[in-house]
Parts: sequence; C-alpha cells; structure tokens
Amino acid sequence: MREASAAGARLVQLPEGAITYPDKYVVAGDGDGGLCEADWSRAAWDVIREEAEAVADLAGALGIWTVFGSIHRLSGAHRPHNSLYVVSDRGELVGRYDKRYLSHSEISYLYTPGVAPLVFEVDGFRFGCVLCIEVNFPELFTEYESLDVDCVLASVMVDDLPRSVVAQAYGTLYNYWVAYSVPAQFSATAPAGLVAPGGRWIQRANSDGRPGLAVAELDRDAPDTDIDVAVRLARPWRRTARAGLYEPHVVQGDPRSDLRTAF
Repeated sequence: MREASAAGARLVQLPEGAITYPDKYVVAGDGDGGLCEADWSRAAWDVIREEAEAVADLAGALGIWTVFGSIHRLSGAHRPHNSLYVVSDRGELVGRYDKRYLSHSEISYLYTPGVAPLVFEVDGFRFGCVLCIEVNFPELFTEYESLDVDCVLASVMVDDLPRSVVAQAYGTLYNYWVAYSVPAQFSATAPAGLVAPGGRWIQRANSDGRPGLAVAELDRDAPDTDIDVAVRLARPWRRTARAGLYEPHVVQGDPRSDLRTAF
C-alpha cells in the first residue's frame, strides 16, 4: 500500500484472501484425508478484524483506496463469506463483495455464497469485483458491463495460467479494463496486471516470485488506437447490436433463407 501510494496510485487491489485464506484441510479436514463441515472456531476472528482495521487505517493515512480479500464472519453458526473489502481513501469501509460462485469444496464445507454484485466509484471511474473461480463465469462480467463499470477487479488465489487468459478475454469482449491480482508465489505462471479495453495487457507485475506492483492508468482518452477504438466505438456499438439492431433487417418467409439444406 505504501509503495502504491508513493507511485501515485489512487487505488490498490490485493488478492483474494490477502489477510487470510485458510487451506480447506486446516478448517475442514476430517483427519482421514477427506473433508467435513468446517470448524470456524479455529479462526482467530479478533486478529482478523484487527488486521482489517489496520488496513483501513493505513488507507486513510495514505489517502488511497484499498481493495483486499479476507473471510467475513456471519452470525451464530452460519458459515462466513469469502469477501473483498473496499476501503475508501478516507479509511472508511464503503462496501464488501461476497463471492457468489463457490467451488465444490467451498459450497459443500466452507463458505456462504454472496447474492449481489458490488459497484463503487473512484474519481469518476466505476469498478466491479469478482473473486477467483468467478472468472470462469462470464455472466458476471456481462452483468458488470450492463452496470456500466469501467473496470472489473478480479482478485484470485490460484496458480492457473488459463484463468488469467480468460480474464484478459473480457477486456476484448466487453471493452473495459480488467485488473488481475494474484499472490507473488504464482507470478511465474501468471503475474498480476491490468488489461486495457480491447484485451491488451498494459502492465504486468514481477514474474519471478517476488512481491511487486503493476501500476497503470485508466484513461478513457488514451492515445493508444486499440483503447480508443474499444472505449469510443466498439463498446457502444456492441450495446446497440445487443439491443435489437438486427430485428428490422430480418427477412421473414423467404424460402431461400428458411431452407438451410440447399446451396
């Protein structure tokens, strides 16, 4: 966070489980190599909250928006959420995104799924959030396009090159920025970075296992031709195309159109 602030960043995004991401066998192991209902009494909830509050305090002191992953305790015996917290540059918790699509182990033994998207605004740019396996669910990214976000923050905790490729593809499909945050230990496979509208990585972090930052700017008036075309032309055109553009041009009742088994 200090390095990002010194680099002039207005927002810093950290991975899924940045405070804690317990191995499933630590909290849900049955002792015989299998899984059972997680024992969340083993989580040091007071310490987790202290760490989250410390992050929020530092965000306020630095004047930088901070998005970070952790687990979020619910009431009674309910399982926690796997979440992203959004802290403003004033150190205020302004939102929380709860992972909606959970893996088989997560939904069977570990977490409570979330139910809603999260959109927040920084300096006139709208951001959405997804977590890890949700990169594999394009309907979430379609939803954020309909919510008019400028950038989707994808925070992950997995060593998986294809997942980063899929995340990159959304920059091409929806013509918004996609920020991909991953722990340094997975960087040799797929380092963190920022995808621009149109699908090009415009910045990547270290790929040698060392912690580091990928710092880049969101600029709707970027001089890069691919970004300009994606933001100014492609995104509005695709919205028009999805909104019934072709219906008046469809020909009805023409046998040369209806018969699809003749040249």
